[in-house]
Amino acid sequence: MTDEDVRAAMELHPDALVVVGIDGVVRAANMLACRLVRRGPDEVVGAHIDEVMHLEELGGTDWWACSALPQADPVLLPRIPEQRLLLRRPPADPIHVTVTGRRLAGPDGGPDALSVALRRADRRLDQERRRSDLISTASHELRAPLTSVRGFTKTLLARWDRFDEATRRQMVATIDEDADRVTRLLSGLLDVSRIDTGRLPLRRQIVALAELVEPLARRFAVEHPERPLSLDVPDDLPEVVIDRDRIGQVLTNLLENAVKHGAGAIRITAELDDGVVRCTVADEGGAIPDEELSRLFAKYYRIQDTRTSGLGLGLYISRGIVTAHGGRIWADSGADSGTRFMFTMPVVGDLTP
Repeated sequence: MTDEDVRAAMELHPDALVVVGIDGVVRAANMLACRLVRRGPDEVVGAHIDEVMHLEELGGTDWWACSALPQADPVLLPRIPEQRLLLRRPPADPIHVTVTGRRLAGPDGGPDALSVALRRADRRLDQERRRSDLISTASHELRAPLTSVRGFTKTLLARWDRFDEATRRQMVATIDEDADRVTRLLSGLLDVSRIDTGRLPLRRQIVALAELVEPLARRFAVEHPERPLSLDVPDDLPEVVIDRDRIGQVLTNLLENAVKHGAGAIRITAELDDGVVRCTVADEGGAIPDEELSRLFAKYYRIQDTRTSGLGLGLYISRGIVTAHGGRIWADSGADSGTRFMFTMPVVGDLTP
């Protein structure tokens, strides 16, 4: 195989790839490696590896000198296992990378070079951080209702006869509410998994939107009497083709979001818009900053500087449900107009998935 063939093969590699001699001089590098260190090929090839691609273990140890062990026997120790390292590339900030490689033997069978592949680990680190935050938040959210259920249950079992009928009913009602809260949390996590895998089940049926919204509004008025709610859902709107329970879940999520993060009166409106029904849930709260508005529907995202709890999944699940119906969901916000969440639904005769 010629040097040209080797270079062509390196360019086909999906990761940044460098070949480094045991003397530490870079013999070859693909364009991904050059872009990773923000240098041209002429600056990388022929330079000492520490000058162009200084790698450190998370404790600060020089990886090339101490851990890569270029002088190790390539027959006994051919592979370099995957590790997470810190790539320093002045003047830019260091970045996390995952590194793996192989020791190459020379004509005499002794150590000759290292072939090293690098991949940025920023996204993986962010995913791991989000996953850790989710586990921590979910544990916290589940602990409170489960502790309450356990406490009331043990108290009732131990002292049933000491409480009157009204007190027992109140304690059982609290247990029921906390059990429902746990169920909602677990259902939300299951919905996220289904949305991520594209397996969210829908049971479509023809529904008059007013018949769906009005019961939700009555229940909301009972649960949140302090927040005025108005409806503007014309009876002559075309019927929509939806999963009644799922769209009800979307509306509930948007109403709860308005209670947690909005202010003033809440309005639910619906109208025909370019062949689809557009539903809007609006409140009179202050403006949401543009940098947060663009991330509202991201998984695990929660508005900053708020004392409310939650997993940050409600709007993400709502988007997944609306998208599965073939609609779209978005939001706008202004200091004078408050915040509006809008989503569309297909009408009868439009069954496009």
